[in-house]
Amino acid sequence: MEFAEVREYVPGDDVRAIDWNVTARTGTPHIKRFDEERELTVHFLFDASMSGAYTSRDRFKREIGAEIVALLAFSAISNNDKVGLGIFTDRMELFVPPRKGRRHVLRLVREVLAFHPEHRGSDLSVPLDHTLLALRRRSAIFVLSDFAGADFDRSLKVLARKHDVIPIVLSDPREHELADAGIVIVEDLESGRRHAVDTSDPRTRARYGEQARRRVQRLQELFRSAGVDPIAVSTDGDHVEALIRFFKLRARRRAGGR
Repeated sequence: MEFAEVREYVPGDDVRAIDWNVTARTGTPHIKRFDEERELTVHFLFDASMSGAYTSRDRFKREIGAEIVALLAFSAISNNDKVGLGIFTDRMELFVPPRKGRRHVLRLVREVLAFHPEHRGSDLSVPLDHTLLALRRRSAIFVLSDFAGADFDRSLKVLARKHDVIPIVLSDPREHELADAGIVIVEDLESGRRHAVDTSDPRTRARYGEQARRRVQRLQELFRSAGVDPIAVSTDGDHVEALIRFFKLRARRRAGGR
């Protein structure tokens, strides 16, 4: 067992690990963290809300997300790591604790591909808070979602203090730029509400694009303030290449920029 770091206490930590000297000096509870073994725990949080069923291409965001889970999960078990899964909407609909083994990973992939959620909406704070309490050991947590919801800032920051959180932001080109297609009926996939939009109006397209840019900017600022590095994946892009770029960049950073 090797000493790893001293960090702030978060709910769910073992109170026996509190460093009372640092706590007294800072006035904030801190714990000592030790590395017991080199194997990693990899956990996936998969957004099954209806917004994941949107696409303007041949493939849904949810479908690409499932492929990413399979790719990373099989990579993890090749390193003898444990793998777990949480599927959520506006509540945690399924939680599978981390385990090892090919049979276990096959079960997780089947769950992601075949899962039928009971609810349409999405609330990211729910799975983030649930995972904070469920996973005691530091883990790599991949959150696959379009991050369209709000009010999960605090939950993300708290979880990222204890775990290595990696948001995988799933998007579609039409969520950033509206095509000129005349009057169309637009449906909110999570609420089911519909309304008519005149996409031939340049002002409408400009407003839509500006709102999309603001959403992206807000997400970038949120991730930066939480200290997490996101992976952007689009339905018209190469998600495997996006993953490779991310891990290469992370490896260079950890090697001191070499």
